[in-house]
Amino acid sequence: MADVSTTAPATLRGVVPPLLTPLTPTGELDVPSFERLIAHHLDAGVDGLFVLGSSGEVAFFEDEMRDQVLREAVRIVAGRVPILAGVIDTQTRRVLAHVRRALEIGVDGFVATAPFYAITGPEEIEAHFRAINEAAGLPLFAYDIPVCVHLKLGADLLVRLGAEGIIDGVKDSSGDDVSFRRLVSLNKLAGSPLTLLTGHEMVVDGSYLAGADGAVPGLGNVDPAGYVRMDRAAQAGDWSTVQKEQDRLAALFEIVFQPVGKVGPAAGVGAFKTALWLMGILDTNTMSAPMTALEGENVDRIRTVLTALGVDVVR
Repeated sequence: MADVSTTAPATLRGVVPPLLTPLTPTGELDVPSFERLIAHHLDAGVDGLFVLGSSGEVAFFEDEMRDQVLREAVRIVAGRVPILAGVIDTQTRRVLAHVRRALEIGVDGFVATAPFYAITGPEEIEAHFRAINEAAGLPLFAYDIPVCVHLKLGADLLVRLGAEGIIDGVKDSSGDDVSFRRLVSLNKLAGSPLTLLTGHEMVVDGSYLAGADGAVPGLGNVDPAGYVRMDRAAQAGDWSTVQKEQDRLAALFEIVFQPVGKVGPAAGVGAFKTALWLMGILDTNTMSAPMTALEGENVDRIRTVLTALGVDVVR
């Protein structure tokens, strides 16, 4: 595991999985499963954890649930790796309210998207991140996820905000490899003020070759050790191992394509939760309402992928 005494969140790099949120059959936080899931990550040697991201179902939780998830994560991790808290919401005032509560809980940094629902442009986005920076006083990562926010964060704006110390890094889940490559180049020209993490788990190898500092892979919930091995191999310049690990993880990612009749997080996050349930780490594969858990043939298809790859399943 990363040594938090020498690895400040501002320079956090490596593997920072977006932590799933295990739920009981009635939709409450499943604390024992949460403890096992976090142990699964820490035992694999991850460098940090991103709590309350898209994979953590943040958009489905009321404020009290968000606070409980953060409190339990901080308690369980107990300072062993940095915790980045997702403070994702529609507009600035709501995001700042999440920041204030997360500061009281004791997180190590923040991840925020651009504002959404009401249409915003570059001026509003810049003001949004400046307001979060002023309120937070901790490292801030911009989360570029246009599939949910419906706009793309511009590389020029991100690098300028990084150079001014407004943001410390970017979690790029845009799926736009050309844009990411440009962001890497502009960041280097500016003296590398930003830590650049890819959320595109299928092409982490290519992102490392382009100059990424690490990854925030949703599939890392199922196999964090594989992403850690790939990261360490990339740092060592062992590109044959990087390719080998990415090829294996790409085969594992096939679990998200198995559900029939499901779309979005109900399929993707649902597949991750189902895999972890089959592996015995989670007690249920419950999803947040109005989503429903995978069952029947959808579970059987995921089990088939896991067993074909030699993953131990108990269900």
